[in-house]
This record gives sequence, structure tokens and C-alpha cells, in this order.
Amino acid sequence: MDRIKKLCERLTRCNVFADVGCDHGLCTLYMLENELCDSAIISDISEKSLAKAEKLLKKYIDGGICRPVCCDGLGAAGEADLVLIAGLGGENMISMMDRDGIPRNFVLQPMHSVPRVREYLLENGASITRDDVFESGGKFYFTVCGTRQGGSDSYSEACIKYGKGDVNGDLGRYLRLELAKKYAYLGGNAGGESRRRILRDIRLIEGVLSGETE
Repeated sequence: MDRIKKLCERLTRCNVFADVGCDHGLCTLYMLENELCDSAIISDISEKSLAKAEKLLKKYIDGGICRPVCCDGLGAAGEADLVLIAGLGGENMISMMDRDGIPRNFVLQPMHSVPRVREYLLENGASITRDDVFESGGKFYFTVCGTRQGGSDSYSEACIKYGKGDVNGDLGRYLRLELAKKYAYLGGNAGGESRRRILRDIRLIEGVLSGETE
């Protein structure tokens, strides 16, 4: 639940909210209960998962405020002005956006391949307005928020890899743990290309921690 709470902190007021891959529907419940949207769309490729969200949001569905759609991708979210995609793989998110378009405004929480998501958004003219990481249950989750247009963000190699979070907060904790892992890998006699990649990562992490991200 802490992960959901922290995700919801990144959601802003909108007219139509869409939760793609909604699973439980808790983020949509947050938006509706707090009157942060006028209407909502919940979608999931799994009928079983969607049924859980439909049960939770029955009052709003019966009232015509929330519309459930069983589908793959972003097709059901076309009218939404804020789209949340959380808990899916980064490559899956990219495939969705490549096929259906980047949402007008988005909050993305990829489970992996986060640098690829950043690269895709920037390469396709999107603007990233918030890009950080939070810790929940001993795990770290990156979130990438932004808009479909207006991209002029300057992203260094380090920012592509680790985002632009606060090194005095959860990003710093994540990076220090990653740094310890990298040094442990080196101690395990990593060689060749693997060793070069690890050393490059160490330089990037130490640069971010010291405030050097260019």
C-alpha cells in the first residue's frame, strides 16, 4: 500500500484520468474519492484483474463516472488528459506508446528498462517534468512524469540511467546500494567488457552522488 500511496502523490488534478493496467484500481479510487478528476477510465488486459477494480469502483461505475475497458495498450485512454501506467515493464510501455501514441500527460512507473523509457520519451519530443525514485517495502521504484510535447530537457548519460531525483533522499540510498554492488562485482574478478561496464557505472554513480551529472 505504501507504493500506491507514493504513486498517488505524483498524480495531479485532471478532467479525465486513465489507469492503464489498473489491476486493483486503488489509484483510480484515490483520484475519484479526492475529486481530483471529473471522470476516470480503468483498463487492463486481464479480465480477472479488471474485475477486481470494477468491484472496488462499483459505485463510480454505476454512477457513470468511471468506465472499465478490457483491452491491451492505450486504446481506451484516448480522451484522458492524465494517464497512469504503473507496474508494467518498460519495453511494454514503449510498445504501447509506439503503437497508440504518448499520452498528453503521463505518470509512468516501469518495473525495469527505465533508461529506455526515458530515451524513448526524449527522442519522441516529450517533456519529462518529474523523474525520481521512491523506496517502498525495501524496493526502489522509478517514476517518470511528463507531457507529450514541449521536450527540450537536457539529459546526461547519468540522468538517462538514474533520473533526476534528490541524492539526499531515496535516490541517494539507491545509488549507494548500487555502488556497493558494483564494487562487490569487481571484487569477484569481473573482467573484459563486463569490468569496463561496471567501472563506467561506478564513475556515473559517484558523479551523481557528488553532484556532477553532466
